[in-house]
Amino acid sequence: MTRPIGIDLFSGAGGLSLGFEQAGFDVRAAAEIDPVHAAVHKFNFPNCAVLARSVVGLTAAEIREAAALGPSDRVDVVFGGPPCQGFSMIGHRVLDDPRNRLVHEFVRLVHELDANYFLFENVKGLTVGKHRAFLDELVTAFRNVGYDVALPWQVLDAADFGVPQHRERLILLGARRGLPLPVYPLPTTRPADRLPGLQDLPVGPSCLDALDDLPDADAFEVLDLTDAVRTVAYKAPSRYASEMRGLSNNAWHYGYPRKWDPGLMTSSWRTEHTPVSQARFAATRPGQTEPISRFYKLRPDGLSNTLRAGTDGARGAFTSPRPIHYARPRCVTVREMARLHGFPDWFRFQWTKWHGARQIGNAVPPPLARAVAAEIVRALGVEPKRQRKAMALGAVDLLYMGMSEAARHFGVPSPPSKRDRKSGARKRSQRETEEARLAALAECRG
Repeated sequence: MTRPIGIDLFSGAGGLSLGFEQAGFDVRAAAEIDPVHAAVHKFNFPNCAVLARSVVGLTAAEIREAAALGPSDRVDVVFGGPPCQGFSMIGHRVLDDPRNRLVHEFVRLVHELDANYFLFENVKGLTVGKHRAFLDELVTAFRNVGYDVALPWQVLDAADFGVPQHRERLILLGARRGLPLPVYPLPTTRPADRLPGLQDLPVGPSCLDALDDLPDADAFEVLDLTDAVRTVAYKAPSRYASEMRGLSNNAWHYGYPRKWDPGLMTSSWRTEHTPVSQARFAATRPGQTEPISRFYKLRPDGLSNTLRAGTDGARGAFTSPRPIHYARPRCVTVREMARLHGFPDWFRFQWTKWHGARQIGNAVPPPLARAVAAEIVRALGVEPKRQRKAMALGAVDLLYMGMSEAARHFGVPSPPSKRDRKSGARKRSQRETEEARLAALAECRG
């Protein structure tokens, strides 16, 4: 039996794409307006067609053509999370935010693609206050184009699904009228910072489980010049870390195994903190917020706070606040953020700290996405199968493209930006920067 077909809208780097693939879907096309995110998605999902453009004006015919779908091929699910700044509980919330137009574009494409199912995800803020009226309007919009919606909608915490981070997302599921509605998944783990309940579940991973086996980035001076280093200095992994490293029997779930170099620790630029900052970080107790930077310090036996994306170049290019490591006087690396988010080690991000952290902070944790996608697979009546043939990852150059270069690669205009920033390295001459970039590429290619 062929695998069911999924389309990812507003895909970012691919948190939802990975979760749906691991649940048994073939993600055949993804639309993402940010060329840097699109390039990273293409690297990690080389067999997925990436449309580096807005969904506004994008047609179902264009998506089907990009996905190489024949006349008889049905789209089984469309999933995505339209940009949610207009709904966020952080900052000013307004119903008439023009970005909310993209929500209606999502409904339009679900309808035009005649998908069997859809998954709409967004921030919890959409469920409270005035925004609850918008959510009710959204349910009506889906019903008006022939879709039943599984109600009541649910706000799911990734920590209940094996992720060492508290991250709540609104999940709205629906089915083309006449098809069985999927159900919302029940928790599979008890967060490590929550007391046992009446019906106890296996305890999920803690920050210690997620990070303790990783080599310390501060031990490698080369990580001042590149995001990757070859090392064998891993400690014995926890069960969770073993899955992230691809060592456990269930590491790939129902997704495609990737051909990758497990000896290369990637996304690990060092951050240069002043001695004063390091002293403040060291003096902060785990589970507390450092009073000057306002950075949260991880508890080894607890969970990460919600990892944020920061802002894009059009809104000032502010770096996301990364938490402080529980055992080291520094902020966590992008790779450590990825571990706290449920991304496996083979999954790569754009090489700078700014873009890499932004891609993680914008993503749905893959284990949460996988749990929801598994319920859609069940509603489809499909029995997913393990995949044995390994897939090669994309061209490494995709990870080292800035905004302008990535836009040229996809043949699209470069989005307006106040700066096309390359953070993570000390200020140095262009020649030194290029030499470091070439060295990183050589190292990543082995």
